[in-house]
Amino acid sequence: MSDREIMDAKNGIEIRKSYGFRDPVVKNVVDKFVKRSDVGFEKYNNTLDDERRLRMKNLQGYLNDVQEELMDAVLYIQAARDELQDLSEEALIDRFRSDDYNGAQL
Repeated sequence: MSDREIMDAKNGIEIRKSYGFRDPVVKNVVDKFVKRSDVGFEKYNNTLDDERRLRMKNLQGYLNDVQEELMDAVLYIQAARDELQDLSEEALIDRFRSDDYNGAQL
């Protein structure tokens, strides 16, 4: 029995609704949401709904979390751009070496 099934049983959920997906991209995103929720539950031992209902965090706390996540996203975007730039430069160097090696004139 999975952790999710155990939690469902504890919370009285007998059958978790399953969805038919016509778009595998949507299914992959939903699967990632479920996995992320599982990781969060393992780490904090409560759900986001628990956090909200039990007033474990106020609106300022949620806004702070959103801001921090968006700042992280901008950093990831920049790192990905830097990686693309590095790959582009490496490809240009490889092409130059290949052309030079084959006696091609630039």
